Amino acid sequence: MLSIVSETGLGPAPASFNMAGHVLRHVDRLADKNALEILHADGPQIWTYAQLSRAVLGTATGLLNLGLVAGDRVILRLGNNAEFPITYLACIAVGLIPVPLSTQLAPPEVRKISANIQPACTIQSDENTPESGKTLSADKLPALHFLPPADFALGDPNRPAYIIHTSGTSGQARAVVHAHRAVWARQMMWDGWYGLVEDDRLLHAGAFNWTYTLGTGLMDPWAIGATALIPADGTDATTLPALLAKSNATIFAAAPGVYRRLLRGDMPTLPSLRHGLSAGEKLPEATKTAWIRATGTDVHEAFGMSECSTFISGSPNHPAPAGASGFAQKGRKIGIIENGHPVPRGDVGTIAIDRADAGLMLGYLNAPEDTAEKFQGDWFLTGDLGIMAADGAVTYAGRNDDMMNAGGYRVSPIEVENALTAHPQISEAAAVEIKVKQDVCIIAGFYVSEDVIEDASLAAWCADNLAGYKCPRQFVRVETLPRGANNKLLRRVLRQDWETANGQA
Repeated sequence: MLSIVSETGLGPAPASFNMAGHVLRHVDRLADKNALEILHADGPQIWTYAQLSRAVLGTATGLLNLGLVAGDRVILRLGNNAEFPITYLACIAVGLIPVPLSTQLAPPEVRKISANIQPACTIQSDENTPESGKTLSADKLPALHFLPPADFALGDPNRPAYIIHTSGTSGQARAVVHAHRAVWARQMMWDGWYGLVEDDRLLHAGAFNWTYTLGTGLMDPWAIGATALIPADGTDATTLPALLAKSNATIFAAAPGVYRRLLRGDMPTLPSLRHGLSAGEKLPEATKTAWIRATGTDVHEAFGMSECSTFISGSPNHPAPAGASGFAQKGRKIGIIENGHPVPRGDVGTIAIDRADAGLMLGYLNAPEDTAEKFQGDWFLTGDLGIMAADGAVTYAGRNDDMMNAGGYRVSPIEVENALTAHPQISEAAAVEIKVKQDVCIIAGFYVSEDVIEDASLAAWCADNLAGYKCPRQFVRVETLPRGANNKLLRRVLRQDWETANGQA
C-alpha cells in the first residue's frame, strides 16, 4: 500500500471573494458579541464584532486616502495589540497586500526584507526608517477607525492577499505569497484539528506576526464566529495559566516550548478548557503526557509550514496515535514522496501535498527558481521527512536539511552564521540546533577564533544583528569545523559530536 491519502471535502472558494470579507462574515449576526479580548493583568480590552468591523473598514479607507492602491505592499511592524489584526484585515479588504514582520527584527534584517518587498508603505511602532515608500506611525491608526467604511474589494480568489516571511536554506528570508483562497482552505482545520465551534474562546500564546497566531488565533475564530483571546504585549509566560483560568478559555494554542514553560509551575484548575493545540515544531510525547496529567485535557498536534499552514493533524474527533502528528485533514491530498512518487507505507520519504491544494502558496516573491524547486510533478515538497502508517497516520521523521527551530520559528543556520562570521575575531562559524536536555533544544553558535570570546560579548553582537529568537543561546569555541570531502560544512556531525560529548546523544 502506497503512502498517499486523498480526502474529499471542501469545494472551491467563490469566484468573487475577499479574505477579509470571509473573516468578518458574521458581523451583522454577532454585532455585540466579543470578537477579540486582549488580556491584560487588570482585565481584558474588548472588541465586539461590530467594533472590529468598523475599525477594519475605517482603517481601510484611511489607507486608501494615503494614496495607496490595490496591489501595493504594506509592511506591518506592530506589537500584540488590536491595531495589528485591524490593519492586516484593512489592507486585505481593499486589495492591499500586508507583509507582517516581527518587531524583534534588527534594522539590517528589516532593510534587507524591505529591499525585496519594495513596500509602498511601512506601518510601524518604532522609528526605523524604511528603505522605500511612505511611513505611517502606529499611533496614527486609532484615528482611522471612525472614517467612512470602505467596501470589500471582491475578485479572483487566486489573486495575492498577503505575504509571510520564512527562512530558507540559502540563508535568504523567503517572501511567501498567499492568495485570498488561503483562508477558505483553513476551514479544513476547524474539524480536522481544532474541533472549533462558535461558542469557543480560543487563547493563543503567540505573537501576531506569526502565521500560527494570525490564522489559528485570530482569523479562524472570527470566520466561525468564536472569540479570540490574546495575551497583551509583554505578557510573561508564567502568567499564562492564570490568564487561561480567568478568561474561561475553552481552547489553548501554543508552540511546544510554551507548554514546557507552563508546566514548570503549578497549573490551576481549568474547568472551561476542552483541549490544547500545538504546532510550530514537534510536540514531545513527554510534554504532552505532562500536560494531560496537569490539566486533564489532551493536546492535538498539527504539521504544516508557512507555505501551506497545517494540513496534517490530530483532532478531538480523530486523535493521533502516540508519536504521530496526525492524519490528512478532510479535503487534503498528501503523500510521502521519493523521486516524485509515493513510497510504500512504513517507509521514510518527504512529506508532500498536492499542488492544487487551496491553502498552498502562490509562490516565493521574486524567486521563481526557488518556487519551482519545491515541486515534483503534482507534489509540493515540504523538505520534511515523514512515515505514513497503514491507518494513514503520519509520523514526523525530522528535517532533510539543516533548518533550526526556535520557539516555533524556522531559522536558517546561514543567517546566524553570517552574523557570527561578521564578528572581527571570528574566522568561521556554524549554527546548530543542539539538545541540552530531554525535550529541550537550543540554537548554538560554534566558532573558530584565535582566543575565546566572552559569551556576553557575542550575545550582544548577535542581538545587534539578529532577531532575538535567532540568537544563539550557547557559544562554543572550536579549533576547526567538520567538513566533508567537498569542503561542505557538516552541521549534523557537529551536533552529534557535541551531544555525545555532553551526554545527550
